[in-house]
Amino acid sequence: MHGAGVVESIVQKKVDGVTRDYYILRLPNRSMVVMIPTDSSAAIGVRPIVDEAQADRILAAIPNIQVEMTANWNHRYRENMERMKSGDLFEVAWVIKGLTARDQARGLSTGERKMLHSAKQILISEIVLAKSVSYESAEQALNTALA
Repeated sequence: MHGAGVVESIVQKKVDGVTRDYYILRLPNRSMVVMIPTDSSAAIGVRPIVDEAQADRILAAIPNIQVEMTANWNHRYRENMERMKSGDLFEVAWVIKGLTARDQARGLSTGERKMLHSAKQILISEIVLAKSVSYESAEQALNTALA
């Protein structure tokens, strides 16, 4: 849910009396550093970033994504959150497309506006690393795909 990052190192730390190895991840677009236990990283959704070709496929697929969202705010929010937590960038793109369309048609609540921002951050951060481009360039590519 934080977006893509770069493993800077693996360190051994004692937390709550237990010594474990941790990945030290730097999240470039948020200037944040995250420590993740190596032994549970897969369970919490850490995965390698997509390659450049996959990033291009995701961007190319966005204009063709057909989105139907339930009118019930609670159900819609839960469904979108599950899609974002899946780690599947096509699902994240679906959320972005759906919330963007809803924003243009009716506007978004504060919670959905934050969710849209988070979903964009997740996808853009992955594109930045996969394609070795600037944040601004990746954001522009996403905006072009949404237009």
